[in-house]
Amino acid sequence: MTTTIERTELGKFFTVTARRFAEGHGTVEMFSGAIDAEWHRLMETAEYADFSTVHAGAVLGHGANCGSGPVAWVTAYEEMYGTLPVIWFTREDGTLDEEGLAHYRETGTVRGEWNCNPTGGDGDDVATAPKKPATA
Repeated sequence: MTTTIERTELGKFFTVTARRFAEGHGTVEMFSGAIDAEWHRLMETAEYADFSTVHAGAVLGHGANCGSGPVAWVTAYEEMYGTLPVIWFTREDGTLDEEGLAHYRETGTVRGEWNCNPTGGDGDDVATAPKKPATA
C-alpha cells in the first residue's frame, strides 16, 4: 500500500484527536477537504479500524458538525509534529486555499470551515472521547 501525505496527516490528526479527547475537548475540527476526502475513502475499507486504533487508540467515528472559525487543535498538532503542511490548506478538488495558508503563516492560527469531526465511535455522531477498555 502506498501511503499518501493525506493518509499520513490523517493519522496525525487522529493522534491529536485522541490527545484532545483525553484532555476533555469534545470537538476536533476537520477543516481540510483533501484530508477529509482521504478519511472518507479509508472508512470504506477493512483497514479503517486498524488505522484508527493505531493512531487514536480506538476506532473513531465520523460525525456531521458544520461550523467555521478558529481551529482549536493547531497548537497541539504543532507541539507534536511542527508546522502544519500545505496539504491542510488543500481542498478536496486539489486547489489550494492560498488565503487560509497565508493567514496561518502570518499569524500561526487557522480559521477554517468544516462539516465533520471525529466522534468516539459509538455511533451516535456526538463528539465524545473514545471509551477506554475496562481494566482487570
